[in-house]
Amino acid sequence: MDKSKSIALLNQSVADELQAVHQYMYFHFHLDDQGFKPLAQLFKRIAIQEMGHLEALAERVLFLKGDVEMVPAGPVEKILDPAAIVAKAMAMEDQSAKDYNSSALQCSANADAASKQLFERLVTDEEGHFDQFEKQHDAIERFGLNYLALQSFGGGQTPAAAANAD
Repeated sequence: MDKSKSIALLNQSVADELQAVHQYMYFHFHLDDQGFKPLAQLFKRIAIQEMGHLEALAERVLFLKGDVEMVPAGPVEKILDPAAIVAKAMAMEDQSAKDYNSSALQCSANADAASKQLFERLVTDEEGHFDQFEKQHDAIERFGLNYLALQSFGGGQTPAAAANAD
């Protein structure tokens, strides 16, 4: 196994995950400010999950005796429209799943089964995130922004939870 190849793949993924955390928290802040609390909370929850991915990748880099490069893959995109935000998130998750599939294959070819398994687990998580964003995207397409506005009544609670809070 050539550890440097795996470390490079892992560090690229660290950069991508760091970028996702920054982007999703930006979206969280602005969606919350616009009154779209449930969607804002989805972005916050997924940003926290992405932080977990970042930690797992960093731990693997350190295990391989590499240095963790904590540089985001790019700047935060200043998107404020909820539909465009969800579309951007879907594109990010789709690209991450493709990149992690490729990295898993490269780690397999490099005889690094542990990194391969980590990347495969991340593919599953990213596909799950994509699915969550896709459901929101489809609902916005079908019902417009009224869908998000109606969700926001009660601070993001379900109607049953809001009734019990009184």
